Amino acid sequence: MKQNESLSPRSHRNGSFRTSFGFVLACVGSAVGMGNIWMFPYRLGEYGGAAFLIPYLLFIALFGLVGLSAEFAVGRRSGTGTLGAYAYCWRTRGKEKLGGAIGWIPLLGSLGIAIGYAVIVGWVLKSIWNSLSGAIVTTDSSALFAEMSAPFSNIGWHTAAVLLSVALLMFGATRGIERANKIMMPAFYVLFLILAVRVAFLPGALEGYRFLLVPKWEQLLNVDTWVMAMGQAFFSLSITGSGMIVYGSYMKRDENIPKASVNTAVFDTLAAMLSALVVMPAVFAFGIEPGSGPSLMFITLPAIFAQMPLSRLFAAFFFLSVAFAGITSLINMFEAVTESWQTRFSLSRKAATALCGAIALAAGLFLEDGDAVGAWMDFITIIVTPFGALLGAISIYYVLGWRELRQELQLGRPRPLGNWFGALGKYIYVPLAVIVFILGLVYGGIG
Repeated sequence: MKQNESLSPRSHRNGSFRTSFGFVLACVGSAVGMGNIWMFPYRLGEYGGAAFLIPYLLFIALFGLVGLSAEFAVGRRSGTGTLGAYAYCWRTRGKEKLGGAIGWIPLLGSLGIAIGYAVIVGWVLKSIWNSLSGAIVTTDSSALFAEMSAPFSNIGWHTAAVLLSVALLMFGATRGIERANKIMMPAFYVLFLILAVRVAFLPGALEGYRFLLVPKWEQLLNVDTWVMAMGQAFFSLSITGSGMIVYGSYMKRDENIPKASVNTAVFDTLAAMLSALVVMPAVFAFGIEPGSGPSLMFITLPAIFAQMPLSRLFAAFFFLSVAFAGITSLINMFEAVTESWQTRFSLSRKAATALCGAIALAAGLFLEDGDAVGAWMDFITIIVTPFGALLGAISIYYVLGWRELRQELQLGRPRPLGNWFGALGKYIYVPLAVIVFILGLVYGGIG
């Protein structure tokens, strides 16, 4: 009893999300990112079409339920973000300083992704301008991408991406995040739905649907299918041991965490499927070889839009929706760092946010070269982020332990949560997090 009292939860000074819907949208905004748009459609088609969805949905369900729930719960339980949450977990073993030190690894992972992500969001903003100005129609897309991804060639739009994200955070944590996501995430779905309907009428789009949706059952015997499905699911949900913890610290006490986690996973999957229904039918309609990565979004798709009626409009719709997804993800990464610096160094919110944005921009300026940012993101997403996520899983399920985690997960639930949940997290989820980290090194990235 005394231990529970000493570790009693506390509300966050940055406030709380006002509604369950606002919280879920914020989490979906963090989870829905570039991977849903340029990686998922390709992997879905390449590794079995509809058959790929079987392992993917299994992993989404597992990681969403016990992975996201754990990060939300430890954030709310500790009443703080990354650094404080890890110190809280390890305090139960009398090693608070060690926990605080461990927390820097996932936190630096969030900052590292933000640095590279801001560069890419800058490319997206420039692509919106290229769409509106007509350059996307009159100029070869490869040339456009080469121009904006050359060293120090996109500083203005890169800066705009950082400033926009910082501005949304500086004048209110939960309020700014909730308002931004209530606008941007519904707009993302609406714009992509419009694009999906338009693409459906393209001659030859049927081949794209076949690529995506006709099951290739033999692929379920391919180990790589399961590996890629696991990696895609793990990273798609933004389980990084950092960002979702800080959002959890802003949850109200009566929120049902497992329910919120499932809702986040469902909407993230819908976003991925909607992206696939836009991208691949368009690719096949124009006889272009499907691929993944930045080349798909910045070279292949612009070339397709240039051949469509109302090309400027639909290109602008596409890149605007991608910008919404990118900025909401960037907000989460910045917030994870900002909150920890507020708490750890007693900085004002404005000072912590400005410092985070300045560091991200200053470092990112030297990564504007396409090859440089690619190498940087590989290092962060293959080594730092999955290792941070693994440390988070271990710290929550093995160090903090199921008994205390369960107390937090019970809040807001109409029925008790069974011990099966803790067993699933401890003996299935954590070992899979180890496997994700190892296979990422072996494969050179699976997320």
